[in-house]
Amino acid sequence: MNIHEYQAKALLRSYGMPVPEGRAATTTDEAIAAARALDAAVTVVKAQIHAGGRGAGHFADRPEGKGGVRLARSIEDVADAAEAMLGSVLVTRQTGPAGRLVRTLYVESGCDIARELYFSMLVDRSTGRLVIVASPDGGMEIEEVAANTPERIFKESIDPAKGLCDYQSRGLAVRLGLKGREIRAFQNVVRAAYTAFTGLDAAIVEINPLVVTGAGDLLALDAKMSFDDNALFRHPALAELRDENEEDPREREAAEYGLAYVGLDGNIGCMVNGAGLAMATMDIIKMEGEEPANFLDVGGGASKERVAAAFRILIADPKVRGILVNIFGGIMRCDVIAEAIIAASHETGLNVPLVVRLAGTNVERGKALLAESGLTIIPADDLGDAARKIVSAVRNAGA
Repeated sequence: MNIHEYQAKALLRSYGMPVPEGRAATTTDEAIAAARALDAAVTVVKAQIHAGGRGAGHFADRPEGKGGVRLARSIEDVADAAEAMLGSVLVTRQTGPAGRLVRTLYVESGCDIARELYFSMLVDRSTGRLVIVASPDGGMEIEEVAANTPERIFKESIDPAKGLCDYQSRGLAVRLGLKGREIRAFQNVVRAAYTAFTGLDAAIVEINPLVVTGAGDLLALDAKMSFDDNALFRHPALAELRDENEEDPREREAAEYGLAYVGLDGNIGCMVNGAGLAMATMDIIKMEGEEPANFLDVGGGASKERVAAAFRILIADPKVRGILVNIFGGIMRCDVIAEAIIAASHETGLNVPLVVRLAGTNVERGKALLAESGLTIIPADDLGDAARKIVSAVRNAGA
């Protein structure tokens, strides 16, 4: 689960992270009131969407205009920025061409920036440990730094038995070129991030940029946090921060049925049981020259209702030009899958090619049900056969 910048900063502040003063606003009047309350010489007005690159982005109706982060030196500047951003669609490298509608702004006090650093904390899946990632090249996309100057990315792995040690943050501070009081300030930043990360079951804490001010203080000028969905039951207050407007409606509906779903940009919908088989199915579709429209794992013991819901989500996607169902019936029975597909197809009015590959428990009964359904369903013997058939059907339908 992702949250907005202003929410992340409020959480991190409660753990001791130094952040500039700021207030959220959903109207121009609220933005003006926030700027007056801050009473700063320079104010920054930021669009709040779940995507990075806001400052370098553009609004859909003004492609040559300013982005979603603007400096304001007067109340009039704040009002102009709010009017321009609220209710408009912001397009960044991370949103894709569709962009995101700006519903909330964050009005924040400006600061004297001497240096910009990069700092994040996340789980390293290869070691199963938390890792601190830092770089002197703040303000840039960390992927660009990794590609062009990987030697300027510093990492420190945290032993779960020991926890964060002071020497680790102190060593990173020195490698970042910090001196004197800046080192202690950096240690406080790392400690605050670590305490928040572990206390809230976070998946990532990212501060980019983490700035060193002219006075030698450190401030989190931007903040991103996301959380492990599986741990939200332990943090009901966090769950209330969810902004459903920022989530893919397909993914939101899938979550309601306990489905693992991620929307992609392709044209072949996939319904598979098991994450490994789902990944293999997506790979072989790409090998055949087409792109999957989604990752969808219905799970090993999905009910008829869950499978039907998954099928409805695929059909509702306007990009989907064909559907590949690939089920290995272990705990899940193939006849249950077949019944769900038939029911959902009749309900939604299936109008795209459908290839079904079934194997395992009750497979013959499942195949018989599909054959007797009256639906135009293309059977497949194995995964390779299924991929070739759905790609061919999609291309023929397009022609």
